[in-house]
Amino acid sequence: MMPLFSPRGLVRWLAGSLTCATLLLAGCTSALFRARSTDEGIDVQELAPIPEDGVRLIREFTAPWGTNFSTLEGVALVTGLNRTGSDPPPSAQRQTLISEMQTHDVKNPNFILSSPDTSLVLVRAFLPPGIQRGDRIDVEVRVPGRSETSSLRNGWLMQTRLREVAVLDNTLRTGRVEALSEGPVIYDAAFEGTEDVVRQVRGQVLGGATAMTSRKMGLMVRSENHSIRTSTLIAAAINSRFYTYDRGVKKGVATPKRDNYIELEVHPRYKSNLGRYMRVVRSIAIRESAAERVDRLERLSGRLRDPSTAAGAALQLEAIGREAKGVLQQALRAEDPEVRFYAAETLAYLNDQSAAETLGQTARENHTFRWHAMAALSAMQHASAHDELSRLLHVESAETRYAAFMALHSRNPMDSLVRGKLLDGLFTVHRVESEGSPLIHLSRSRRAEIVIFGQEVALRPPTFLYAGDQIMLKGDDQGRIQVLRFVSQEDDQRIVCSPQLGEVIEAIVELGGGYADVIQFLQEAREANDLDARIVVDALPSGGRVYRRSTGEDSAKESSESDSSGWTSPLPDLFRTRPSDGEVERDEDSRLDVAAPEVPSRSWRSRLGSWFAGE
Repeated sequence: MMPLFSPRGLVRWLAGSLTCATLLLAGCTSALFRARSTDEGIDVQELAPIPEDGVRLIREFTAPWGTNFSTLEGVALVTGLNRTGSDPPPSAQRQTLISEMQTHDVKNPNFILSSPDTSLVLVRAFLPPGIQRGDRIDVEVRVPGRSETSSLRNGWLMQTRLREVAVLDNTLRTGRVEALSEGPVIYDAAFEGTEDVVRQVRGQVLGGATAMTSRKMGLMVRSENHSIRTSTLIAAAINSRFYTYDRGVKKGVATPKRDNYIELEVHPRYKSNLGRYMRVVRSIAIRESAAERVDRLERLSGRLRDPSTAAGAALQLEAIGREAKGVLQQALRAEDPEVRFYAAETLAYLNDQSAAETLGQTARENHTFRWHAMAALSAMQHASAHDELSRLLHVESAETRYAAFMALHSRNPMDSLVRGKLLDGLFTVHRVESEGSPLIHLSRSRRAEIVIFGQEVALRPPTFLYAGDQIMLKGDDQGRIQVLRFVSQEDDQRIVCSPQLGEVIEAIVELGGGYADVIQFLQEAREANDLDARIVVDALPSGGRVYRRSTGEDSAKESSESDSSGWTSPLPDLFRTRPSDGEVERDEDSRLDVAAPEVPSRSWRSRLGSWFAGE
């Protein structure tokens, strides 16, 4: 058998290998192996840089990719209006809708559009980063500016294909179908109890769109650094810290796809806080020895005790992982509440049960860190986190109670504390035992749901109340509630139930009432003093909250970035349903409202011939 190499060939091969190694060390592949890169290109939400004492972090060589919201739009039809619709005037939007209806094999679309029970609407939705195929998102609905439609009450959005829309070379272009939307429209005026003409013709379909694609996230290697070896080295560093399981097989979350791009899977513990996940990944050190790790842990321990550098130190400690737990547990005993919070938040994402008590206290007492504490508790798998969230259901703060409900629901929707009852497929009612004052929470994002906080929330027998145009409620002489439905040319219907609020709502739905009708009933009952309970709508944050270190007090001031006097951070995805106002165009700037998109092709593989089957 011939040897693979002759002695002379072996010498030549070794010489060539040494030459290649010398060239590599000389810097022929990437700046990663030479001088450190600067930190330019970090987005404005990045925490203030901390001197790394020679330790190279992934963030020095990469920038996040795929962390933005993607805007989808469409022209659609709303049906079921009680003569409050209109025949749309000739326009690009009308022609687009007719073409769309024809792809669904709808016969005589112009006749349908002329009905006062229908209206052309513009539809918009936002695909969040990391969304997976089959996930559901909210849909915004509004009539165009020149429409004669007066109200979207009781409307039903017919199935609509949503696409990305862009202007290229002064021409409106539409992309592939990214989501399908359909469902009942909850008009905005239902929540305000107002006849405002603008709110009458705008609304939402809560969770009304299904994503047709999954959005990838990853890291782009900066142009001065990228090479196949750089991408591979960065992916290896990430995979040494984060991994998942695929059919029982352990696999890393990072996959180098090109010399300048590394694709990331989302670790399950960060599913409700993708922004933090990306920052932690970019805080991982590259090619750090065990001795260097020990030295850095000691330096980070000192920085963690200083409130001005604690946030950045905590991210690096989280990126290190289990080896950092001892340092973080010591910080839980610090006097400064900010330091204790950062340590507890990091320990929660390391699934350490010692974090639960501090996070629970933070959620109760600290306005600024409340949402981040709740998200961290929801990420923990220990019973201690469940116990802390359960205690928060009893506080007086409406936003704290509802945030605790959301966190418990995200952990396990079938938890007996938060499990709800779906009524006629329209919305869910949750009855939550709470020692706080009676509270009713109405959702106008994610899911159509009513959460009743209290021991026994009951309705005083009213003289009369309305739930929509056809359902009336009144009390009888035995303290019970009569729910009656009157419809022209139909027999009257009546249900008698106890005054318990949950039973009253079920009776309204049984007689044909919807989410908006129940909301109207609740508002009328509260105004008539027939219901002793606060009613709040979407008790969720609207922007950043700054912690003022100079006074040690938190502030409700909204901000988009941190400054020298305080701290702020993007909202966890658990409480964020759409991009902030500055990230998207205003409603009036919808591209489909000013130009005509390309007409959809008639050659689509799937035709939905039963589009109007429910009419």
